Amino acid sequence: MATSQVETSHPSAVPTSAEKLNARSTAIIIGVLSISKLVLHLFVNGRYGYFRDELWYIACSEHLDWGYVDQPPLIAVTVRLSRILFGDSLQALRLPATLAGVAVIIFAVLIAREFGGRKYAMWLTGICLLAGGIWLSLSYLMTMNIYEHAIWTACAYSIVRFINTRNPRYWLWFGVLAGVGLETKYSTGVFGLAIIVGLLLTRERKVFLDKWIWLGGAAAFLIFVPNLLWNIHYHWPFLELMRNIRAEGRDVALPPLQFMMQQALIVLPISYLACLAGIGWLFFAERGRNYRVLGWTFLTVLLFFMATHGKHYYVAPIYPMVIAAGAVGIESWLTSPARRRVGWTFAGVIAVSGALFAPMSIPLLQVDTYLRYQAASPIKVPVTEHSHARAALPQTYADQFGWTEIVEATVHAYREIPPQEQKDCAIFAQDYGAASAIDFFGPKYGLPKVISGDRSYFLWGPRGYSGQCMVILDDRRERLEELFQKVEYITTSAPNSYALESELPVYICHGPKFGSLQTAWGFVKHWR
Repeated sequence: MATSQVETSHPSAVPTSAEKLNARSTAIIIGVLSISKLVLHLFVNGRYGYFRDELWYIACSEHLDWGYVDQPPLIAVTVRLSRILFGDSLQALRLPATLAGVAVIIFAVLIAREFGGRKYAMWLTGICLLAGGIWLSLSYLMTMNIYEHAIWTACAYSIVRFINTRNPRYWLWFGVLAGVGLETKYSTGVFGLAIIVGLLLTRERKVFLDKWIWLGGAAAFLIFVPNLLWNIHYHWPFLELMRNIRAEGRDVALPPLQFMMQQALIVLPISYLACLAGIGWLFFAERGRNYRVLGWTFLTVLLFFMATHGKHYYVAPIYPMVIAAGAVGIESWLTSPARRRVGWTFAGVIAVSGALFAPMSIPLLQVDTYLRYQAASPIKVPVTEHSHARAALPQTYADQFGWTEIVEATVHAYREIPPQEQKDCAIFAQDYGAASAIDFFGPKYGLPKVISGDRSYFLWGPRGYSGQCMVILDDRRERLEELFQKVEYITTSAPNSYALESELPVYICHGPKFGSLQTAWGFVKHWR
């Protein structure tokens, strides 16, 4: 059957092309929202310092591979290209994250239009995503999470386009996007499984009889194969890391009610009303019934991460499509001038609320001013790991401080070593944060590359060092004296009241009791 015949026979509640907004109006809405977000982030992206994970991604970008212990390869490739093209400044490093955040807005607004939304629905969708704390934060820091949001939203757009047009080739595009998503963050697999659940629970299950969805699945698998083979080769390091994290009890596990309350906090409490409206529209509205597959997808993702005690923000990539649905549902209620005034007031309240709470997500304030703001705020930033509770600042801010003090202490210790010994004197850091900070800031002080047993640093090995001389950070003297014949305390990194990592002791150790570093390397692995 020809595509045009299929389109004609499909009972769709979407307005005809004559009823839709013209391309110029849509472009204006998208343009205003996108430029607003871009300008905002260009204003704040250079503030504070390098985030722990940003330093880690820079380290990974110098060791390009098909995978890393805690992530697929795409983020490291992106950082490598960004550094080549734009340099190492904070603004340059974070620009891809901001552009990905713009992409989330664009695809979400287009989804609202495909749902049959008009001006109000598109504006409301964009305002929610522009004001939402989770999207402000992720567009400010270079992490793998913002790509996940953009890819999931683009995948949802492909599904909506398929439903509206019945063009099966959209499943191929979905597969390509999903494959790229898997090379960005493994949780895209959860989204893919949730889509399958949604298809099986709705009339769209018949797509499994069409070759295009299988071709899309094949495309996703082929794109993911290099990282899959990498994981097999290294005996599934990501799964080992996840097991260790759970065994250690690092993450905060929330009961269902608290988990749902934090969902509202990360989106913006007032905006979460649009999410609830979206679920109602997808399941109960006559027009929304055509897209019910997305409603089941949302519920599957939510229940999965709730049941597995995932971090609260793991669910966040599913919200843009649900917000778009809610915006269309709210717009359908605006049938009188009075209701339209209520609708635009609601959008205005979201914008104002987003501005009031934005300092929790992006560094609009100086640190001391922020601390006073935080103390006065009725809403507190959720804590996702137990160790974060001790920090004065939220983790996304706290992990941007303290690195220069650690590097300075390391430089001080390294310069205590006679020049003839420095060539075979390794610097050992306990975790990937300190290690990657020294790797990034250290070369200008003459420091060599660091070794560590954390994350992929373990896979990168001892870099040829014998272990006869080592500068070791953040360990106990008693432990070191069990491993070395001579242990000398040198200094402690200067305190930083804003940082999570601060006041790390630094030792110089000689005469290993364990033999060579190469033969003992397997014992330093510490994935947590």
